[in-house]
Amino acid sequence: MDEVTTTDLPEAIAAQELGDGDLLRELESLHRTRHETFLHGSSQALAHHTERMVELENEYLRRFPERAVDPDRLRPESSARA
Repeated sequence: MDEVTTTDLPEAIAAQELGDGDLLRELESLHRTRHETFLHGSSQALAHHTERMVELENEYLRRFPERAVDPDRLRPESSARA
């Protein structure tokens, strides 16, 4: 099976080219569809989904390295360091 990359898909806009609002909407959409793709998508669909998700998440973290972290989402050992 050939590897599918984001650039192989004409409708995919590179993460770094998306505005902040579009980046967040793309992430929300991918996160909503992840479980269904994992359970029922083809290997190719899952590989593409994973690649795009990683691309978007990395871009979000690059733009917002100091994002707000909810202390209730930390594990006990992490909250001691926060």
